[in-house]
Amino acid sequence: MAEKLAKGELARAAYRLAAGSRLPALILLTDDARLADPLSAARALPRGSLVIVRSRDAVRRRKLFFALKPIARLRRLMILVADDPALARYADGIHLPQVRAPQAAHWRALRPKWIVTVAAHAPSTRARHADAVLLSPVFPTASHPGAISIGAARARMIAQASPIPIYALGGIDAANAKSLHGFIGIAAISALA
Repeated sequence: MAEKLAKGELARAAYRLAAGSRLPALILLTDDARLADPLSAARALPRGSLVIVRSRDAVRRRKLFFALKPIARLRRLMILVADDPALARYADGIHLPQVRAPQAAHWRALRPKWIVTVAAHAPSTRARHADAVLLSPVFPTASHPGAISIGAARARMIAQASPIPIYALGGIDAANAKSLHGFIGIAAISALA
């Protein structure tokens, strides 16, 4: 019960940030190691949320994507595929790693209806043609053990100065989500599991 309440609080914080935006407020990222059951996590998302399908294994990524498609249809979720343009053609768009941020312009021109997001671990990411950036890690996170987190205050300054909408990612939970301002929404892995 407490877990469900925490997820609800996290979703409310995301919707507060995204008020009036055409982009989803909440993003679930799949993770082979940290999200044991991505299908259940997707089923629990609020309608209109977004799922980014990530897997280093191409076969697993493809199977997961096609298993998520009927859930997405039923729950009105959007799906992006991470760093796999061939599979992304069946999705709502593509999520690019930070090193491929400059390719956002290419995909924007080639697929104007796609949602294009980019990962960023620093404010200097060149992603000006992306629809949004996922900035991480905002707080300490198990995804990047030992990585220096950006912190709420610095992340807020980055988000408020950015011409591109930014999602907060990394170590976000219902309690610290209240300290987030200036973002378009929240992206998470285990907080939405």
